[in-house]
Amino acid sequence: MPEGDSLHRAARRLQVLVGERLEVSSPHPRGRLTGVAERLDGRRLESVEAVGKNLLLRFEGGVVLRSHLRMKGRWWVHPRGREQVGRPWLVLRGAEHEAVQLNGPVLELESSAVRGLGPDVLAEPPEIDAMIVNLRAAPPELPLGEALQRQRLVAGIGNMWMAEALWEARASPWRRLGDADDEDLRRALEAAHRLMTASVAGQRGRRRVYRRVGRPCPRCGESIRSRGQGDANRIAYWCPGCQR
Repeated sequence: MPEGDSLHRAARRLQVLVGERLEVSSPHPRGRLTGVAERLDGRRLESVEAVGKNLLLRFEGGVVLRSHLRMKGRWWVHPRGREQVGRPWLVLRGAEHEAVQLNGPVLELESSAVRGLGPDVLAEPPEIDAMIVNLRAAPPELPLGEALQRQRLVAGIGNMWMAEALWEARASPWRRLGDADDEDLRRALEAAHRLMTASVAGQRGRRRVYRRVGRPCPRCGESIRSRGQGDANRIAYWCPGCQR
């Protein structure tokens, strides 16, 4: 699933259309069923922002498009007129560029869903104290790996950055919230912010634990492990040697 850094990169790419009056279409039948294209066609795009794992595109007249990419959705921006591959859910055409949204399960003219989100881990500066307050309000038996991915507690972190941030913080994804002190949480949240901010800037370093099962930990040499976690069975990756 695209995480917060992917959405922030998409928001940056879409800035080339801000200020333009757009031609909007939905080539995919399921995209047409949303009725989004008809409402947006001919309107001026006023702003684009990423909020957690959501994109909010604000058009004139107070119309807001929310896009959530779920597992496979993607936004691409390229010169207008390029041959399309497949049938996009949504196409936004400006004078020189067009944005194409593929495999987009959530396209809606309703942004209230973002009101229930926790602070965005990619905000500048990040609201670390508010995130810790939210995490402390969650059930103490909740494992850290699950807690960091609950969007109403902290917005933007997914499976990959959870794994990498907890490795940086030397904390196991299986440690219960009640067994972690505030400094443990702060280290993990600050690591997530730092790593994801670097990713938005195009500085994606080598993965330490994510999808590295059986390989030696670059810090202590112990073999990396993985196991499904929580009701969604998201795969947690961790080093049993130095993440406790």
